[in-house]
Amino acid sequence: MAKITFITQTGTQITAEASSGNIMELAKENNVEGIDGDCGGVCSCATCHVHVAPEHFDKVGKASEIEEDMLELDDNANEYSRLGCQIEISEDLNGIVLQVAN
Repeated sequence: MAKITFITQTGTQITAEASSGNIMELAKENNVEGIDGDCGGVCSCATCHVHVAPEHFDKVGKASEIEEDMLELDDNANEYSRLGCQIEISEDLNGIVLQVAN
């Protein structure tokens, strides 16, 4: 089981637990403001864009080429950007902190 903390744009912290699925699904299940997942998790929008805390970025790994292409379209992307639908939940993610991008 992994505990994952989301920080919304208003500064609200939501910690949720899961053992499977992806970050976008977990955020939607826990009503994390700013995570919409409009495309349903097929990497064709950026409505699940998060910034991974730098100290946790190695846990999630680098974005795929398709994901990077989608992130390039978002003005708020940075070197720690990932799409939540592309981050599979595992115990390795326990303790990570994710800032919801605007």
